[in-house]
Amino acid sequence: MEYEKLLDEAYKKVKQIDISDGRFEIPKIKGHFQGKKTILTNFFQIASHVRRNPEHFQKFLLKELAAAGQKEGDRLVLNKKVPSKKINPKIEQYVKEFVLCKECGKPDTEIKKEDRLTFIHCLACGAKHSVRGKI
Repeated sequence: MEYEKLLDEAYKKVKQIDISDGRFEIPKIKGHFQGKKTILTNFFQIASHVRRNPEHFQKFLLKELAAAGQKEGDRLVLNKKVPSKKINPKIEQYVKEFVLCKECGKPDTEIKKEDRLTFIHCLACGAKHSVRGKI
C-alpha cells in the first residue's frame, strides 16, 4: 500500500508529455506592414506553442532577420519590412535547433543551463543535446 502511495506522488511530480501521435505543427506567422515596420501579431502564441521563453525566441529571430525590434503589448514589432516568407523559415530553423529532440524528433523538450553550457533535455526519451548558448 505504501508503494502505491509513493508511486502516485512520483507521477504527480513528473512533467507530463504529450503522447499523441499527431505531427507537431508550427503555426505560421501572422502580421502586417505599418509604414516601414512589420507587426507580428501571433509571435507570442507561437512562442507559447513551442514552449520557449519569448525573449530567447525574439532574440534569435531578430538576429537571424538582421532586424531591430521590440515587444509592444502582445505583438512583436520589427523596425523594417520583412515578408512572412522570410520569417517562417527562421521560425522553423529555431524549432529545429532549440525545440525538437535530435534523438526522437519530439517537441517535448526543455532548455537547461549547466555551468556555461546550454542543453536541450528531452522529456520523452531522456536524451540530452548541447545547443549554442549565445544567440
